[in-house]
Amino acid sequence: MSPSALKRCPWPGTDPLYVAYHDEEWGVPERDDRALYEKLVLDGFQAGLSWITILRKREAFRSTFDGFAPEKIARYSPKKVEALMQDAGIVRNRMKIDGAVASARAWLEIMETGPGFSALLWDFVEGKPIDNRNCAMSDIPAETELSRRIAKDLKSRGFKFCGPTIVYAFMQATGMVNDHLTACHRHAACAKLGKTGR
Repeated sequence: MSPSALKRCPWPGTDPLYVAYHDEEWGVPERDDRALYEKLVLDGFQAGLSWITILRKREAFRSTFDGFAPEKIARYSPKKVEALMQDAGIVRNRMKIDGAVASARAWLEIMETGPGFSALLWDFVEGKPIDNRNCAMSDIPAETELSRRIAKDLKSRGFKFCGPTIVYAFMQATGMVNDHLTACHRHAACAKLGKTGR
């Protein structure tokens, strides 16, 4: 079956980059500590913007933010932040850039003294994705009680731009919840990945 003939969630439309993201990344359980930091920061940069805007700038973000290595970002100087503010390839928002630095420092603290970032997050869902069975986009919430709890915990640890709505989008993207619609060809595939413990 050709990719165009597959049934999928309506939100990526026909944009090839968006369709590839939907088909290959969104909803796949992510358990890598650094990758989870990157996804949370990018979701924070999305605030007030569309995700496709961030997706189109993702490679520029990765280049300018040292591959989203928290160990490097945590040490960013005011001069580096100023250089980022001049980079047209990314979203130039000082509060969000400062937030990425603060979140990198919080990430390092968890990695050094806590359970690790992945373990911390996945413990909220007892180590396995929540498999929602939504039939329509209108069934999918913008935030949940769980995303509010996670947001509160992350904020208490020093993370920035991690409100309940951002956290829920992050949970969807990283497969902590499977919010592909039941008719979407990726719903069953992501549910299977969740069961295999990937």
